[in-house]
Amino acid sequence: MKIAILVGSTRPGRKGTHVAQWVLERARQRGDAEFEIVELADFDLPLLCEPVIPGAANREYEIPQTRAWSAKIDEFDGFVWVTPEYNHGVPAAMKNALDVLYPEWAHKAVGFVSYGANEGVRAVEHWRTIVANVMMVATRAQLTFSTFSEWPDGEFTPSDRREGELKNLLNQLVKLTAAVGTLRA
Repeated sequence: MKIAILVGSTRPGRKGTHVAQWVLERARQRGDAEFEIVELADFDLPLLCEPVIPGAANREYEIPQTRAWSAKIDEFDGFVWVTPEYNHGVPAAMKNALDVLYPEWAHKAVGFVSYGANEGVRAVEHWRTIVANVMMVATRAQLTFSTFSEWPDGEFTPSDRREGELKNLLNQLVKLTAAVGTLRA
C-alpha cells in the first residue's frame, strides 16, 4: 500500500513542508504502508489549461505538467493531504491540482492534515464535499494545527496531543485505503 503525503501549498516558505515531514517521520514507524512526500509546487501545474476535460480525457493529457502529475498520482493508493486554509477555504493551487485530473483520484482514500489561523478546519470541510465528487473517501479523523500556537517562534512545534491524533488518522486511512482499493481492482 502506497500513500502520498501531499503538500498542497505552493507558496514560497510554506508551512506545509514542515508539517509533511513531521507526518512522514511518524508514518514511517508504522510498517503497514509505504509513505512518500509529494510537493505540489514541484509540478508547476498551469491553471485548467487542458483542452479536454479530465473525465473524458482518459488519462491522455496534452500538457506535459499534467501528464507528470497524472503519473505521480496514479502511483498512490491513498493520500494524506496537508492543506492550508486560505481566506476560509481551500488553496487555489491545490484545487486546481485536483481539477486537472479525474480518474486518478477515484476510489482512493484521503485523510486531512490542515493548518491555519483557525487550524484549517474550514478548508477541510470544503475538501470533504469536493473529494466526494471525484469518488474519493475521506477519513472521519483529521489533524489540525494552529499557526498561532504551533509555530510559536516560527518553528513548527506541535502540541503533545497531535501524535495521538495522527495515529488515529493514519489507522483510519490505512483501513479505508485497503477497503476502497478493492473497487479499483
